[in-house]
Formats: sequence, structure tokens, C-alpha cells
Amino acid sequence: MFEGLFQPMHLLVIFVIAVLVFGPKRLPELGKGLGDGIRALKEGLRDDAAKNATPASTSTTAAADQTNKDSTKV
Repeated sequence: MFEGLFQPMHLLVIFVIAVLVFGPKRLPELGKGLGDGIRALKEGLRDDAAKNATPASTSTTAAADQTNKDSTKV
């Protein structure tokens, strides 16, 4: 269905339409804003992955501590 969707001629037509709609002065601002948004998304995903990785190791340590306490009580 999407075969050949991003051929060079298609991308050229999309670029020409973007220039006509937004104007040549506005396109760099749009590109910068889009790049900043993608960069912020990637940083957020990295931060979220780091947060999720830290509690998992803490809960594993807590579970190991609980197991050690249970084995000393017997």
C-alpha cells in the first residue's frame, strides 16, 4: 500500500506545496520547531526509560533482602 510513497518526485511536490503554503521565511522556523520537538520527545523517552530501570533494580534488591530475612528466621 505504501510502496514508493517517498519517491524523490513526491518529496519535491510536498516541499513545493509547503513553500507555497508557509512561505520561504517561515519554513526554517517550522523545521527548527519540529526538530526541537523531536529532540524533546527523545529526551523524555530516555528519562522515562531510566526511571523505569532504576525502580526495577531497587525492587529486586528489596525482594532479595526480604528473602534473606525470611531465611534467617527459620
